[in-house]
Parts: sequence; C-alpha cells; structure tokens
Amino acid sequence: MKFLIAGLGNIGKEYDQTRHNIGFTILDELIKDQSVQFRNDRLAEVCEIKHKGRTLVLIKPTTYMNLSGKAVQYWLNAEKIPPENLLVILDDLALPVGTLRLRPGGSDAGHNGLKNINLVLGHQNYPRLRFGIGNNYPKGKQADFVLNPFNKEEQLILPERIKLACEIIKAFSAIGIQNTMNLYNNK
Repeated sequence: MKFLIAGLGNIGKEYDQTRHNIGFTILDELIKDQSVQFRNDRLAEVCEIKHKGRTLVLIKPTTYMNLSGKAVQYWLNAEKIPPENLLVILDDLALPVGTLRLRPGGSDAGHNGLKNINLVLGHQNYPRLRFGIGNNYPKGKQADFVLNPFNKEEQLILPERIKLACEIIKAFSAIGIQNTMNLYNNK
C-alpha cells in the first residue's frame, strides 16, 4: 500500500526554518534516521521510506506554497495513490504553537497551499495534518509572521511537537485516519 505525504513550504534558503515551512521541517525529521535523502524530481523534492509494510512517498513541492496543487496532483497520478492515502502537512495560524490537528478533509481555512490543492484536485476530501504556528502578529503583518522563524521560546517546544507529528504520519499509514485521530488529536 502506498501513501503520499506532502509537506508544504517554500523552496529557498530564505524560507528555511520559517513557520510557513513547518511541513518541510517535519518531513526532514521523518527521514533523519533513515538511509534516504530527498532528490530533486518533477515539481518536488522526493524520497521514499517504508513503514510497517507501507510505502510512503514524501514530497516537498518546489512550486512554492501557492502552487502546491500541481506537485500533489502530479505525484498522486505518477504513483497511482488514491486521495484518501494523501496526507498534507501544513502550518495553521488558528492553532496555538505546536498544536497538532489531523482531519480527514475540510476547507482551506484561508491557507493558500490548501486552496491551490483543492482547486487542482477539484475537491477537499483528503487528510491533512495542521501544525499550529500561533497568530501573535500585529494587524496586517500576517505574511511577515509566517515567513519568519519561530521565536526562541517557541523553538523550545518544537522538537517534541515535530517528533509527535512524525508519529502521527506513521500511524496514519499503519492504522488509518480514524484510529490515528482518536489516538492523537487530543495530545
């Protein structure tokens, strides 16, 4: 069984370790103790890992956040993966820093990456893992906030929350969305 795990973010050194790139950061952590590396391929940096007999195709779209749907659709088709085996990992302003929320589908909630994926796929019925980045920014400064790194206080909790996100990804592929939501959505 195959799964597509799409961590959202923006390519380029200037975006490394920013709030908006938490999807990339989580996938980097997921492969840390594996003997694989991301390689540049069509519309994304890609690698593959195995977990409990499942194949997880990991992508970090190189299309920039606002065009993430192109990469997601391409890799779903190329790998013949059904939408229910897609998991999109993204930042969420509406959740407190480090809060993780797994959902089987839903609206884009104003997130441009999800908005584009919904548009390209023609539906919003695919799982997503939202990682809270908080919303501590002055009015009109949302773009600056998401494109900056987490502050020192926030960085103290990130390693544990990122590791938990990796556990959720593995559980999603092994025991399905409903069981994973039951196990993790209140942690």
